[in-house]
Amino acid sequence: MSSLAITSSAFTDGGQIPARYTCDGESVSPPLAWTGVPSGTASFALAVEDPDAPGGTFLHWLIYDIPPKTAALPEGVDTTGSVASLGGAKQGANSFKKTGYGGPCPPPGAPHHYHFRLFALDTLLGLQPGASRDQVTKAMNKHELGQAELVGVYGRKK
Repeated sequence: MSSLAITSSAFTDGGQIPARYTCDGESVSPPLAWTGVPSGTASFALAVEDPDAPGGTFLHWLIYDIPPKTAALPEGVDTTGSVASLGGAKQGANSFKKTGYGGPCPPPGAPHHYHFRLFALDTLLGLQPGASRDQVTKAMNKHELGQAELVGVYGRKK
């Protein structure tokens, strides 16, 4: 595996996600950047999931076919199915049943952990916008060159 690493200028690994990126703020996607791209990378995929959700893992964002020369996602990526500003990257359906980023919005109580997982792939997935998590996972099978993870924490008071 590579030394692929993902960071955000908005929060540190294991740190608090600012409210701006949640349903208590503007619910815009946080800025993300990565380094250590494996040789042979043809595209990237990113999934943001909350495994602490009461009904099982909740998918907040699924974006794929990110061009290989991309080294960052800006704050506030469009929620369109195909993102022209990112070389036509596609966005899948999240658990809110929408495309694009949906900010953390946990029930009051214990903070939840949000896993930003970046995958370097040796192919373009070639799926249409709005693909499901299962479709993306199946298409990524045997194409992963590297993986990196950034975990943010967010909780809401009662």
